[in-house]
Amino acid sequence: MRKKIVAGNWKMNKTLQEGIELARTVNRQVEDNGIVVVLCTPFIHLTEVRNIITKDSLFLGAQNCASETSGAFTGEVSVDMIKSTGADYVIIGHSERRSYYNEDDALLNKKVKLALAAELTPIFCCGEVLAERQAGNHMRVVKTQIEKGLFDLSIDDFSKVVIAYEPVWAIGTGVNATSDQAQEMHKAIRELVAEKYGNLAADNTSILYGGSCKPSNAKELFANPDVDGGLIGGASLNAADFMGIVSAF
Repeated sequence: MRKKIVAGNWKMNKTLQEGIELARTVNRQVEDNGIVVVLCTPFIHLTEVRNIITKDSLFLGAQNCASETSGAFTGEVSVDMIKSTGADYVIIGHSERRSYYNEDDALLNKKVKLALAAELTPIFCCGEVLAERQAGNHMRVVKTQIEKGLFDLSIDDFSKVVIAYEPVWAIGTGVNATSDQAQEMHKAIRELVAEKYGNLAADNTSILYGGSCKPSNAKELFANPDVDGGLIGGASLNAADFMGIVSAF
């Protein structure tokens, strides 16, 4: 059975003290009911937040990782450094990394492999911008991102990856994909995985929705058969909103 996952991406928000308080509140409210909850914090928060986590269903994640293992790469944070904090997950290929920092499919593929080697679970992001959706190219764009980013993995390694579909035009805009649009893309992604790795692998792959998910629409989105949870941005910065999304299951 694939996991139901709600991952909060704090992005570049919260001082260390603010992050500690938010993590404490979430930790108090999380129930060990089989829903996996992940806090993807800024690097400086990782160790402190890990020390706060006491619930079996609550996990720690980073928002990015370096494309090298070590060396003279000032300002970078390696997968081994992330793992040493007690983190279990790492976001790879978020649209902001692709857009602002020009991270391409080949680089992201390298990061995925480094994360897996460090025994971190990659949350691999894919998604189209507005112009690509309007041109009717959204399916092709997402297919290419997944094929180039993931499809040279062995079936065993692929089974350890979580996929997050993020319609880029719905991130931070307050506009979310409709429930039908989300299901359409998630179903297409699952079918793509089935073609490559087989039906069992596809059935066991968790595919998260990552575009302006909030308490008011989470239940409708999560009711779709191929939507296995969410990668939550702005709403993860408020414990009540974030836990409202978690409770939508």
